[in-house]
Amino acid sequence: MASRPVIETIDGYRAQAQAAMQAGEPERAAAILGKAARLFPNDAALWNSAGAAALRAGKTPDAAAHFAKARERAPQTLEFAVNHAIALGRLGRHGDALTVLGAHERSGVRDVRYCSTRANTSRDAGLLKDAARWYDAALAIDGSHARALHGRARVALERAETDAVMRFDRALQRDPGNLELWLGKAQAFEVEGRNQEAEAIAEALVGQAPRWLAGLRFKAELLMAQGVADVAAPYRDAAARAPQDPQISIAHCALLAGIDRKAEAAEVAANARRRFPELEQLALLEAIYAGEDGQDERAEAIWAEFQFQSSTHQLHEARHRVRQGEPERAVRLIDSLLQADRSNVAGWALRGLLWRLLDDPRKDWLHGQEGLVQFLPLQDRGTIVPQTIEALHALHDSSCFPLGQSLRGGTQTRAGLFDRYEPIYEALHRAIIRTLGDYRAKLPPAHSDHPLLRHRDDAWSIAGSWSVRLAGGGDHHTSHIHPNGIVSSALYLEIPDDIDAPGEPGWLEIGRPPPDLRLELPPLFTIRPQPGHLALFPSTLYHGTRPFDGARRLTVAFDVGSHPRGSDASIGIVAI
Repeated sequence: MASRPVIETIDGYRAQAQAAMQAGEPERAAAILGKAARLFPNDAALWNSAGAAALRAGKTPDAAAHFAKARERAPQTLEFAVNHAIALGRLGRHGDALTVLGAHERSGVRDVRYCSTRANTSRDAGLLKDAARWYDAALAIDGSHARALHGRARVALERAETDAVMRFDRALQRDPGNLELWLGKAQAFEVEGRNQEAEAIAEALVGQAPRWLAGLRFKAELLMAQGVADVAAPYRDAAARAPQDPQISIAHCALLAGIDRKAEAAEVAANARRRFPELEQLALLEAIYAGEDGQDERAEAIWAEFQFQSSTHQLHEARHRVRQGEPERAVRLIDSLLQADRSNVAGWALRGLLWRLLDDPRKDWLHGQEGLVQFLPLQDRGTIVPQTIEALHALHDSSCFPLGQSLRGGTQTRAGLFDRYEPIYEALHRAIIRTLGDYRAKLPPAHSDHPLLRHRDDAWSIAGSWSVRLAGGGDHHTSHIHPNGIVSSALYLEIPDDIDAPGEPGWLEIGRPPPDLRLELPPLFTIRPQPGHLALFPSTLYHGTRPFDGARRLTVAFDVGSHPRGSDASIGIVAI
């Protein structure tokens, strides 16, 4: 049999792909190796090479498919499994990646690349305890592994471990020029109350990298914690030093809007529009913030001038139409939004208000069904609540008012409360999961069109967790929603002593519109707080807390996410 021409041998294709890479053509290199793999479909190493080339070219779905074929042909090869997991992780399929890695644990535990990848994947999946374990395994093999040192330090910060600063120092010894590590060290200092040291690092970061938005936000957070009125100063200084970067102004707008300075946010957007007239996003932001500030004519002029094409546009123009007394136009915008994205929580929340405003009978189907809003006793509350109260007050004593949240006064804990290393938070997490099971059991039947009930029988997990401490004298939550979950919550630990006074101070209101919509709709539900009890309700319902004067109010809150049972995302989570 005659041999193939050189170009049709595996080595020939590899040589051609290498030449393409050297010429700066990664996409052509990926195409060459992809073709070669299809011509020699039983060569596992060639599929692996095709996957690596596709990953370098930014063709991640192709890379994942190629690595899968390599694994099919050589299922015991650790390298192919790790590569496949990396590609799956870049696609956000962290559960699938953990499944691939889990099949190789016995051999992988001795391989630093496996351990580091397993740790990174666990962290991306929100499994911080597992991530810490696998970073430690990687460092036991190679104590100078840069990515493992960085990842382990970040996990220590996210879990509030007491040695976080030391871990960032170790990572910085290996990679002293890494800005992310310096930011992490500053954040760890701030958690420990070493504010002057945190401030010094933050000042250096914004000085060296004025365009780095994460550094700017941290600097602003420190100013807020210090009670400085001008928390936006770092953004103005950065914009002056890097006038060619519109992202600084966009982030500046978001900061101002998050602390109820909507008029200033609109002005920042308008000034940026003059410098970057080609960026329609800036016009959209000016319209949004001007409208929320009550500058209706200014907002109307922008909505009339531009034909934005985005879900953000549809949502916020619909809000503008509500303010203008044009609910039918608002409904058309929201219907279009939800037709394209039926999971858009903010869209469903506004649709619910519009259906109430128009007395559409579907309003009862959406939010009025019995069982959607429940107030339940926390499982094991007699044991868990006293310990949780003591632990949380210690946290709040070193916490501050958060930027961009619904709080008006008070403090909020950092990071994920249930990710912390202390055993009491793990016990609280378990009790909440059991109580969520009670909630699910009393829900109405599943319904494929309902924003919550279509997830009724899916796997649920906690998608975020925090604690809020409000004090008397007017502290409250403004009416808001949590757009990243399906169920929202409030677990009451301590309540104000004037809870039964006229006006129901400190009570939870569910279903009252946010003030900027100017709708005179009452709440659908009001709940009198009770220690050790958990309010649960669809995330598509606006909710807030009435101001109060007496003593303190201490709560824990979290969001619930959903994943189809047996799907990628449901693998490895603490399912409810």
